[in-house]
Amino acid sequence: MEDRFNLKRFLDAQSNTYERALTEIKNGRKRSHWMWYIFPQHKGLGRSSTSMKYAIKSQEEANIYINHPILGQRLIEITKAFLSIENKTAYEVLGGPDDLKIKSSMTLFDTIQNESDLFDTVLEKYFEGNRCRRTISGLKNE
Repeated sequence: MEDRFNLKRFLDAQSNTYERALTEIKNGRKRSHWMWYIFPQHKGLGRSSTSMKYAIKSQEEANIYINHPILGQRLIEITKAFLSIENKTAYEVLGGPDDLKIKSSMTLFDTIQNESDLFDTVLEKYFEGNRCRRTISGLKNE
């Protein structure tokens, strides 16, 4: 199977960290570094080499990511775990600036898929329904 968008970079990064990330979210507090490749953002938002490496470069790549049998399932699973946390803000769970990164990631995936309201529900719960304007702008400028 061709990997036109090099999604292998996410699989490789998640291979030793996804379960830890999921456990941290289920416990209500992120404690290690994994945001870039667990909740990817649209290109142009981060300036570090890591954020650029894991940036989603197009709506097409985001669509392929969310429909990937492993990556998509993991994104949905950890997003549901995040959504199930009660009485905490995104900042209290993730810290900063990772609270902004998840807002960007949820905006990206909510924009490109219509099958579920999962990502919209996260935006409603944690961000009063507000979307990341820079993500929306970046998607419009593709």
